[in-house]
Amino acid sequence: MNIALIAHDKKKPEMINFTTAYSAILKKHQLFATGTTGQKIQEASELPIIRFQSGPLGGDQQIGARIANEEMDMVIFFRDPLTAQPHEPDITALLRLCDVHQIPVATNLAGAEIMIRALERGEINWRNNADEMKDQV
Repeated sequence: MNIALIAHDKKKPEMINFTTAYSAILKKHQLFATGTTGQKIQEASELPIIRFQSGPLGGDQQIGARIANEEMDMVIFFRDPLTAQPHEPDITALLRLCDVHQIPVATNLAGAEIMIRALERGEINWRNNADEMKDQV
């Protein structure tokens, strides 16, 4: 699966802890991240990461383009809900694309842990399930 990893500045330590703790699961998948988040994850966990620009410089939009082209399967985005973000419209657009294209997205640690455990058990097979539902209609 193609998994996007994004974290606002105050949430980067949480993302680093998460990716380090679940590196055995994550290493089996193709990982993408916005600039600094990706760099910090690589340094801490040695996971291979395909890095985009930082969020404010277009990284959110680059991930959004992958979602729109059905090239992204899951998004883990540790958002900081208490700090205003200068690129909030990009964040909103990214989350909207996840909804439009039925991409599972977690915006906090609790949701991310549920998703990563489901991924580990092989329960996240939503693309095949969506195709089966289309065939039934």
